[in-house]
Amino acid sequence: MPRSNRLRSSLIHAAILAALSALSAPIAIAAEPRQVEVAAGDLADALDALARQFDVNAIYPARQVRGLRTEGVSGLLEPRAAFEALLDGTSLDVTEENGSILIRLPDDGTATPGAAIGATSGNAATNLDTVQVRASSSRLDRPGFDAPTPTTSLSAQDLAVGGRPNIAAALNDLPQFRAGVSPQTTGTNTDAGSAPVDLRALGVNRTLVLIDGRRFSSTNDLNTIPSVMVQGADIVTGGASAAWGSGAVSGVVNIAIDRTFVGTKLGTQFGVSDRGDASERRFEAAFGRELFGGRGHLVLGAEFLDNDGLVPRSRRPDVAGWATLPDGNGRFVLTHGVSIADAAYGGLILSGALAGQAFEPDGSLRPFEYGRVVGGTQMVGGNGPSADHFSPLVTPQRRYATMGTAYFDLTDDTRLTLDVRHSRMYNDYPWFGDHNRGSTRLRISADNAFLPTPVRDALAAAGESSFQMGRFNSDFAYATIDFQRKTTEATLAIDGALGAGWTWRSYYTHGEYRQDMRNPGFLLRDNYARAVDSVLSPTTGQPICRVALTDPTTDCVPINLFGSGSPSAEAIAYVTGAPTQETLIKLDAGGLSLQGDPWTLPAGDVSVALGVEARREWQQSTAGALDTAGAFRSFSHASMFGAFRVKEAFGEILVPLVRDVPGLNKLEFNAAARISDYDTTGSIWSWKAGATNEFLPGLRARATRSRDIRSANLTELFTTALTGWNNVADPITGQTVQAQVISGGNPGLTPEEADTTTFGIAWTPQFTEGLDISIDYFDITINDVIMSLGVQEVVNRCARGNQVLCGRITRDANGSIELIRSTPVNLAQYKTDGIDAEILYTFPASRLVPSAGGRVQWRALATWINALTTDDGEVKLSYVGSQGSAFSGPGIPRLRVTNTLAYRGDTFGANLRARYISSGNYNSAVDIVNNHIGSVTYFDLGMSMRTAAFADSDLELYANINNLLDKGPPASSAFSAYYDVLGRYYSVGARLRF
Repeated sequence: MPRSNRLRSSLIHAAILAALSALSAPIAIAAEPRQVEVAAGDLADALDALARQFDVNAIYPARQVRGLRTEGVSGLLEPRAAFEALLDGTSLDVTEENGSILIRLPDDGTATPGAAIGATSGNAATNLDTVQVRASSSRLDRPGFDAPTPTTSLSAQDLAVGGRPNIAAALNDLPQFRAGVSPQTTGTNTDAGSAPVDLRALGVNRTLVLIDGRRFSSTNDLNTIPSVMVQGADIVTGGASAAWGSGAVSGVVNIAIDRTFVGTKLGTQFGVSDRGDASERRFEAAFGRELFGGRGHLVLGAEFLDNDGLVPRSRRPDVAGWATLPDGNGRFVLTHGVSIADAAYGGLILSGALAGQAFEPDGSLRPFEYGRVVGGTQMVGGNGPSADHFSPLVTPQRRYATMGTAYFDLTDDTRLTLDVRHSRMYNDYPWFGDHNRGSTRLRISADNAFLPTPVRDALAAAGESSFQMGRFNSDFAYATIDFQRKTTEATLAIDGALGAGWTWRSYYTHGEYRQDMRNPGFLLRDNYARAVDSVLSPTTGQPICRVALTDPTTDCVPINLFGSGSPSAEAIAYVTGAPTQETLIKLDAGGLSLQGDPWTLPAGDVSVALGVEARREWQQSTAGALDTAGAFRSFSHASMFGAFRVKEAFGEILVPLVRDVPGLNKLEFNAAARISDYDTTGSIWSWKAGATNEFLPGLRARATRSRDIRSANLTELFTTALTGWNNVADPITGQTVQAQVISGGNPGLTPEEADTTTFGIAWTPQFTEGLDISIDYFDITINDVIMSLGVQEVVNRCARGNQVLCGRITRDANGSIELIRSTPVNLAQYKTDGIDAEILYTFPASRLVPSAGGRVQWRALATWINALTTDDGEVKLSYVGSQGSAFSGPGIPRLRVTNTLAYRGDTFGANLRARYISSGNYNSAVDIVNNHIGSVTYFDLGMSMRTAAFADSDLELYANINNLLDKGPPASSAFSAYYDVLGRYYSVGARLRF
């Protein structure tokens, strides 16, 4: 073993042994009041929600709270007072013992805090459930600990606003997120159906998604988690690599699972747009019960969703038919009504005496209706073909997700937990056509077997032996995406207590993610060339391939291309095929951690967490035989294999420095470090140092500095060439062209390193009840950025002088772009900074209407971006306000605000939400005449009613209207990450609990 490795191992072992030998005194719950809000409803759910808001362990006998309801609690309260208010009307008592809230009947003398996992003594484990709360920016579970990294917590009720189809869609409504991968943005690629999230617009690879603090398989896809099992989500809006490892550069999204649910939940939802399309159907169910006399618990959940999407794009005429065209004066203009000028349905003759004539379905000719032709390939007006009449605006989704979780208390202080997940996403929809235009236009000989006689005669009269033809092949070579993605994962965890306040956790996860991709409808290069070149047989007079004249054994089937619908089924089968790829990704991860309080200082207990983790990621993609042989003309999959292993050790400490001193009511220091040893890129450190202080009652400040990392993932390292087509605006020639695009991996990538600074304040004013305000500044600088540049971005950077990227562009003899290679690269620097702000104000509805019950809540979330730039040493580009184009880099609005006003009563509820997007440009990197996009505000309305369907049941009926005012999208906003292209959308549903 190398000396450095032996030294690391010795340090890790010494740290763990030192922690195991340390002792500590019991800790007390922080008594500072907090602004809390728990709605009326099931008591067990309310206890769990309140425990999460106070960051405490709530221990209660599940059988004694089952079936009970609460009127809820709201206001600025200390922990014990809040729990007592929640339990008002029951016979349960609240006590504080050993850092936990203990809830029990007055005569329940056997119920002690020691029955919970992590307590010091006791014999009643089978009667108690524990809510273990983890601040997602930290490894420390200490009750009352305010982490220095800003964290936003969302309940299941918060995530349900708007009736979104998945958790990712609900999160994308928040201003911190960019919906870079969604059904609306993936109509031109193979990511459709996946649902990762992107904090700060820094890319989905820089946002780490966890399930209860653990990584999971399926590449951070939140579609694989059934929403009915989700208790809430914590969003850490700052670097957290020291706590959680690689990938937590922009932050962490931690999904909390409801592991203590008792009873049955059934739900259904139906949605449809105001135009009667894009319909959606969703069904969900969950079941939970105690096992083995209370020593165990089981929860099962499942959901199914079927969303039609919106196909084709032309169903929204205001969104379809846009292109960025040169205006003739060196600038570009966003233009509507654009179609193809060098091809037609059924074929367009482009040369010779018959140029400008198009073939009718019966083979006769008609004059092609040209509009204003731009660049020879596109036109405004006229009657040309367009992919917008076939390809999706919003991709369809069909999926199911299931999950089961169970725990069993092996002893009074050791718990075994098993999680199993399985999901499947599947669908097929039109993708893009394999047409003959531009450099792939056809050369048709005058002796072609299918050429109509009048056309052949006209060629002869003109002395021409052939002509060029452009053809939009929607009748036989319009490819589809036929895919399925399956995820299966199991996690085994054992947690326990060592005594004297020390707890330990261990887990092992194995997950497999399978993707089967099939894309029928692409042309086979050689077969197509042979089939197009047909002649009449000299012996039979029937059409044959010319190659048959010299090779009678050929299986070539001639194809008739003259007129839409003219190719025969046999010819189509001969000239087209299906690129295929089967991908298997495996994740194996495990870890062991230890937490306790080894020392006591005058200001309080010192808390530490230590741990080791290991992870192996493995991927194999197998392309079809035809792909491997290079048989396809314009698109093919590629095979790949890659794997990496990483071993990690981490530590974290919380030190209380000053307590109860004027101006320093509670000053604490928090630090963490992690060493990650990759077998691909070597060892790298991440760390964090931060502090919090309460200056005045209710006024707290926080600050953090961290070094965060991201190592290249398997796709970035090992993916080989993938081929597709994109329209790009070329600033060098001033033309818009359709270019072939090759993307893939880069094994020479180096790890990213990010330096993050955050600081801010949180204020709960003492002069009014129910108001909570926070504001935080963030600054993130990423060096050696691993970035997959969009095709337009490659072209733009080349035009601005980046010669490395110019080398990725191939031009023809006339200087027009033919090919763009878009693979991951290490750019010099990626930088963003800005401000997050949140206001939460909750008050009784009786303040507005004296006789009203229930409560009113106003919550505002805002993110203002000062800068978002990339700098490769030659070119510095800014993306703030460049927010219209999906292909011009990670554009982001300067300001986004989400305002929600909600009323929650015992029977009725309502919410009105406003989503504001500031003004900006369609694409700031291109000089566009009509580049400006005005500010937009979308309004969403939700209503609900609760009643009892039958005895001991709770029925909730609800309805949502998203984009209430039917606000239209800005120009050319197809595939946008921010703008609504569907228009007003209705959803109704019901949830039954018993």
